[in-house]
Amino acid sequence: MKFSASLLCAAAVAALSFSVQAQTAKPDLAKGAALYGQVCVACHAADGNSTTPENPKIAGQHPEYLMKQLHEFKSGKRDNAIMKGFASALSDDDMRNISWWLADQKAKDGAATDKDLVRLGERIYRGGIADRQIAACAGCHSPNGAGIPAQYPRLAGQHASYTEAQLKAFRDGARKNNAQMTGVAAKMNDREIKAVSDYIAGLR
Repeated sequence: MKFSASLLCAAAVAALSFSVQAQTAKPDLAKGAALYGQVCVACHAADGNSTTPENPKIAGQHPEYLMKQLHEFKSGKRDNAIMKGFASALSDDDMRNISWWLADQKAKDGAATDKDLVRLGERIYRGGIADRQIAACAGCHSPNGAGIPAQYPRLAGQHASYTEAQLKAFRDGARKNNAQMTGVAAKMNDREIKAVSDYIAGLR
C-alpha cells in the first residue's frame, strides 16, 4: 500500500509540474484550430469527436493530458508510428495551441452496447475488484468519467474498442507511458477489460 501511495503521489507531482510548464505561454486557439485542421482532422474529425472507433475522441479532453501524450508520442515514450510522425512535426507552441483548442470543443456522448457486460463494468468502474486489489476507476477518473485535470484524462463517452485496446496495451506492455495504469490493467482479464470499456462509453 505504501508503494502504491508513493506511486500515486509521484504521478500527481509529475502531472502538476507538467501542467505548470504547459501553461507558461498563453495558447492561441485560432492557430490551434488551423493547425488541427491541417494535421489531425482526418483521423479525429472536425471537432475532435472521432467517428472511427480505432481513433479516440479527444474533444473536451484536458489540455495538459493532450500535451503530455503528444510529447510522449514525439519522444517515443508512447509508441505509435502514425502519431509519432505527426507529433514530431509539432513544436511545443503547436501542441499547446491544438490541445487548448480541443479542450474547448464539446465532447459528444457515447453509449454502452452490452447490457450484460455493462453491469460488470459498472461494478469495476465504481468499486474496483477488492480481492485482486484493483482500484475503482472512479477514484482517478471521477464517477462520471470527467477525469481530474492535468492528472487523469476524461474517459466519458470514449469509443469502447479504443479504451479496450489501450487497457490491453497497458496490460501486455505495449503501452509503457503510465506505470499506474500498467499495474491496474495487469490484474484484469479480457472480459473485465471489455466490460469496463463498454461502461465507460456510456458515461456522461
